[in-house]
Amino acid sequence: MRLRGDSAMMERFVLCRWTVVFLVLLGLILVRPAAAQSSVGANQPVIGSSNTVTADPPVAHPNTKPCVVSLFSNLEFADFNIKPFDYAPPENCAGPWAKVILVLDFNETTGNQFDRTAQVTLGNVNVYYGTTPEPSSTLGPTWHIERDLTDYSALLKTAQAGQANLGNLVNSTYTGIIFGNAKIEFYPPDWFNPAPRTADVVLPLPDAPGGAAALASTSSLLSQTFTLPENIERVYLDLITQSQSTDEFWYTCSPNDLVTETENTCGNTGFREAEISIDGEPAGVAPVYPWIYTGGLDPFLWFPLPGVQTLNFVPYRVDLTPFAGVLSNGETHTVSISVFNADNYFNVTGTLLLYLDRGSEHVTGEVTENTIGSGPNPKVTEDFNTSGGNVVGTATVTSARQFTLAGYVKTSHGRVDTTVQQDFKFSNTQQYTITATVYTEDIGQTTTVESKTTTREGFIVTEVDKNLSYPLTVDFSEVENPDGTFSLPTTIQQKYSENETVQLNGFPVYVRSVSNSVAPTDTLEFDASFNFLGNQGQASSQDYVSFDSLGVCYSKKLTAANNVLTDISSGEGCGGATHH
Repeated sequence: MRLRGDSAMMERFVLCRWTVVFLVLLGLILVRPAAAQSSVGANQPVIGSSNTVTADPPVAHPNTKPCVVSLFSNLEFADFNIKPFDYAPPENCAGPWAKVILVLDFNETTGNQFDRTAQVTLGNVNVYYGTTPEPSSTLGPTWHIERDLTDYSALLKTAQAGQANLGNLVNSTYTGIIFGNAKIEFYPPDWFNPAPRTADVVLPLPDAPGGAAALASTSSLLSQTFTLPENIERVYLDLITQSQSTDEFWYTCSPNDLVTETENTCGNTGFREAEISIDGEPAGVAPVYPWIYTGGLDPFLWFPLPGVQTLNFVPYRVDLTPFAGVLSNGETHTVSISVFNADNYFNVTGTLLLYLDRGSEHVTGEVTENTIGSGPNPKVTEDFNTSGGNVVGTATVTSARQFTLAGYVKTSHGRVDTTVQQDFKFSNTQQYTITATVYTEDIGQTTTVESKTTTREGFIVTEVDKNLSYPLTVDFSEVENPDGTFSLPTTIQQKYSENETVQLNGFPVYVRSVSNSVAPTDTLEFDASFNFLGNQGQASSQDYVSFDSLGVCYSKKLTAANNVLTDISSGEGCGGATHH
C-alpha cells in the first residue's frame, strides 16, 4: 500500500523535498554563517564567535610535571590515505604513571567540507574516535580533544606503530583541509597523585591496520581470536559502534513495511543494539548512542556548538569478568561483536582490557549463570490513517531485556565471585504527518541501562551500581508555504546521563554523576525553485554538569543564537561555586 497523495503537487513536493534532504544530509549547503575567528587557546569559548566550542571539561591533570611524547605535528588530512607514525615510550619516565592523557588539536581551512570521521590507533588499539566540524567560507574551525588513556598504560610501555585515519576528500568543490597535532602526556605519581591499578594487557578488535570494521547487517560480525594469559582476574571491553551511510540516522528508520510510505531511506525500525559473544555464546550487550555529526539534518544546528560527544566519542565499557576463568583456560578464544538491526552500516571498534593475578601464572574458574539469551526481541506497534491520500500515524518500537551473568576465578588471594545484573530498556516513537505540502516526523527516543556488578572476595563485598540514560528528541518538518517557498524547521534535544555509586559491604564509599545535554533549533529556507535562501531562528545551548563525592564539581553552560556564541556561565550546577 502506498500512502502518498496522487496529486501533481504532492509528487512535486516529494521530489523537491528529497532533493533538499539529500543536500542537507551531505552538508552541501555552500553558504555558512559569518564568523569572528579567535586565536585564543584551545577550546576557549569566545562570545560572538562561530568557532567550534564545547562545554565539555578537560581531563583532570595532576600537578606533577608530565613527560610528553609527540605523535604527529601539523599532519595534513586531504585524502583518504591512512597516515602512519611511530610511537616510543618517554625516555627516563618509566611508569607506572598517575595519569596518561592524549591531547589532540585540529584546525581546518575555510571552505566547504563534509563532517569526517577521525580515528587514532596505537598497535591497532583505538585511542581516539570522533568526528569533525564543518567549515564555512569565513570560518576555519579549531577544536581541542583530550582523552584519558590511563587504563591503556600497558599498551604505552613499548614502542608501537601508530595510524591516524581521517579520510577527507579535497577537490574544487570540497576545499576544507584538516590539520592535526597529537601528543601524549605522562604524569609521574606523587604522594597526592598515586598511580592507579591499570590493565595489564590491552588488545585490539580488530587487530588489523585501518581502524574500525564495517558491519552491514545483523549477521555481520567483528571477530578476533586471541591466545590469552592464563591468570585473568578481570576483563572489560571498551566498545564504539558508529552509525554510517544509510544507518547514519538510524533513530529515524521505519519498520520495513513502512519504508516506502514514510519516505524513509532506511528500515529495520529505529532500534539498534550491540551484541557481544565469546566463542559463539552471548556474553554482553551494549546500547548504541545516537551521535549526530555536524552535517546532520541541518548543518546550521551545530554552529558553534556540536552535538553530545560529536567530536570525542565515549566508549561503552562492557564487563566480561564472569568469563575470566574460562578465558584463562589456555585455549584460544574468539570475541565477536554485532549490531542488531544494522542496515548498512556501522563502524565498530573494541578494546579488550585484561587485569591479571600478579601472584600466580594460572587461575581456574567458570561461568555459573548466563541468562542473556539469543538476542533482543523488539516489539513494533503501528497506527496509521491514510484517508484522503494523506498519511498520519505513529510507529513505535520497544525493547526490554534483563539478564544476569555470574562467574568466579580461584586466584592466589582466594576465590573471587562476580555477578553482573543488567536491565536494558529502549523505546522509539515516530509520529508522521505527510500531506501534499507537509512532511513532519517527530521522534521521541529513550535508552536506559541499569547495571549492578557485585564482587565478593572473602568477607569483602563490593557493589557498583550504574545508571545510563540516552534521551533523544528530534522534530523536523518540510513545509511548502502558500507562496511556493519551502521551510525546513528542525529542533533536537540530545542528552547523555550517567550515575554511579560504589558500596563496600553495604556502605556507600563513592558517588559520581555526569550530565551532558545539547539543544539546538533552526529553520532552513528555500525559494520555490529550491534555491537555498538562508537559515533563521537558530539557537542552541549545551549544559554540562559533573560531580563526585570526592569534592570535584564541574559545571558550564554555553548558549548560542544566530550561529554565534552568546553566553557562557560556569558553576551553576555546582551550587554557584566556581567550576573546576
